Amino acid sequence: MRTAIYEKKKWAINFIKPWMLLRKKTLIGDVIMTYVIFEVKQEHHGKINEMLKDEIVNRQSILTRDAHALGIEKDVTYFKIEGSAEGLKRAKELAKEYKFKKLNQKENKMINQKIIEEEDSAADGMGMIFG
Repeated sequence: MRTAIYEKKKWAINFIKPWMLLRKKTLIGDVIMTYVIFEVKQEHHGKINEMLKDEIVNRQSILTRDAHALGIEKDVTYFKIEGSAEGLKRAKELAKEYKFKKLNQKENKMINQKIIEEEDSAADGMGMIFG
């Protein structure tokens, strides 16, 4: 016999759309995933690969975007890591060591919104080609 809680979870999981998975906290099954965005100067760009050699960080979802691609006139790369609390903690430790700038809450929200918009426009373009 199905319980009300099971029905509620089933409905919530069926209701989740792909764009909902890109928010500050995302629900995937029973695991809450969060993200952090770092600003990486061009001279430190090679250290992103160094950071990805870490086994814990490497298991997280990684996304890099050039500032110019997001319409921002800076010579930096935005490095977004989304995953478990353990993965993000390790990423923050390494980012401090590699001198990556962790964005404040306002910048974090703005950059994440630009990334979402870019991904949505790319998805719309693919829909027009294949749709």
